[in-house]
Amino acid sequence: MAKYSNEKSCSEIIEELPKARFWDTADIVRWEGFWYIPNFLEPAMSFRSSFTARNDDVLLASSIKTGTTWIKALAYSCIHLHDDEDALAGNNPHFLVPTVEIVLYNIKPFEFDIYDASAPRLIHTHIPYSHLPDSIKSSSSSTKIVYIARNPKDILISMWHFFNSMFKPIPIDKAVDSFCSGFCNYGSFFDHVAEYWIESRKRPEKILFMKYEKLKNSPKVEISKMAEFMGKPLGSEDEVEKIIWRCSLERLKNLEVNKNGRFLTSMSNDNFFRKGEVGDWKNYLTPDMAEKIDKMSRDKLETIGLFL
Repeated sequence: MAKYSNEKSCSEIIEELPKARFWDTADIVRWEGFWYIPNFLEPAMSFRSSFTARNDDVLLASSIKTGTTWIKALAYSCIHLHDDEDALAGNNPHFLVPTVEIVLYNIKPFEFDIYDASAPRLIHTHIPYSHLPDSIKSSSSSTKIVYIARNPKDILISMWHFFNSMFKPIPIDKAVDSFCSGFCNYGSFFDHVAEYWIESRKRPEKILFMKYEKLKNSPKVEISKMAEFMGKPLGSEDEVEKIIWRCSLERLKNLEVNKNGRFLTSMSNDNFFRKGEVGDWKNYLTPDMAEKIDKMSRDKLETIGLFL
């Protein structure tokens, strides 16, 4: 059993945490300001207490439903562009770039152990910045963090479809209330994104803060910027075009592995591919719902200079 302190195990600490109900379907617990599904919290706690970062590691970070699948595919392709084999053709991006909180639930071993520091690692997390290991956050660490954010109204719609496909569906207005109150897995989107934004302003050499919409509108510029930041600069426009094609939603969602395969025991790969459109929220949210989310953005994000 994993130990988080000398006195108690992670599971013992989790048992004592405040609890709530997410969408009337799943239990969540509050740990140091953020809500978690308990099964994801224990690995998150272990990650913070025992992960030793290398200076050449790259950590992808995101709140849920902000373009995580795409950023994993893009980052992996930038690093492995010249490999003989296109690994994305036969593997879901979530298998190639493991999310540290869910490594226990995959159906086959990942290509590497995320705790093995013998070689550089490309890994991902939904954990808030304040919960990351000190070995990553330390001023002496050169580990790179790439964070992707997205318009919160589009996030809410993507989240609504995603969880409705797994749980008992809930009305959209109830999902909006939950989202704005922060009663979601990994807690408040607004607090999550604010933490990474503030740190990226302090340490731009450490954290690259990316916006989903800019990545959609200017993929060549944004992908080149990310590759350069990760220490894998792209040599030509043809290389950028190759990555854009390789990681396009249309290609990925139509690969056999993503139409019929799975990397998690409880979910098929096609759950991770929907529309990926900018502004899809307009098809679902009433003006009052949209204003409620916009007010949260004004109060929580625009006051610190972040506009999504």
